[in-house]
Amino acid sequence: MGVLFGYYAAADDQDAGRAILREDGEPRGTGYDEFVVKGIDPVSDLLPAEVLITGRAAEDVKADPRHAHLVAMVGEGEVVMVSLTDTFRDSLASFDPGLLDAVAQGWVASGDFYTPPDADGIDDLAAFLRQLATLAQRAVTREQRLYCWICP
Repeated sequence: MGVLFGYYAAADDQDAGRAILREDGEPRGTGYDEFVVKGIDPVSDLLPAEVLITGRAAEDVKADPRHAHLVAMVGEGEVVMVSLTDTFRDSLASFDPGLLDAVAQGWVASGDFYTPPDADGIDDLAAFLRQLATLAQRAVTREQRLYCWICP
C-alpha cells in the first residue's frame, strides 16, 4: 500500500498530537484540516521545495527547530507526527500560485527524492504544492501551524 502522509494544520504541538493520539476511536486526522498523500515525506523529500519557496539555504532549514521536529508518536512508531517550519508555512501562504509548476520542476531536478517521480510526477508534485499552499493559507488565517503524520 505504501507510506501515507497526512499534512494538516493545528493550533499548536499539543493540539497537533491529538490528531494521531486518538482517545475517541476516530481515524487519525479526523476533525483537522488535512489532506493525505503517498510518497512525499516531509523529512526526506520536502526540503528542496522548502528551499525553493522560502529562499533559505538547506542548512538553515535543517537548523530550524521546527523542521521535521518529532511532536508525537503512536506505539513504537506505528504513526509519527512531525512539524513543518513556520517560515515554510508563511512563504507558501503568500507564494505566487502561478510559480508552483516551476517549483515542482526544480524540486524534481534537485534529485533529492527517496523514490524519484517519473515525468507525470511533476504534475502530481505541483498539485501537492497547490494543496499544501492552500492549507498554509488557511493555517495563517487561523493562526495555526503545519504538521504531517506519517504511517508506514
